[in-house]
Amino acid sequence: MPEHLMGATEIAELLGVTRQRVQQLAKTAGFPAPYDVLTMGAVWLKADIERWARETGRIE
Repeated sequence: MPEHLMGATEIAELLGVTRQRVQQLAKTAGFPAPYDVLTMGAVWLKADIERWARETGRIE
């Protein structure tokens, strides 16, 4: 996967949660919209996820 994109697995690793938790978070208000939905699942822009994670206090 290109470095600027993240799937649920990469987001889970960044946040220290399970992939299932990422799927739950993706349904909440404020979580970034997927960049695209591929056969393997949704992918997000890394910058969007990192910004969201910082703004919500999930990472520094």
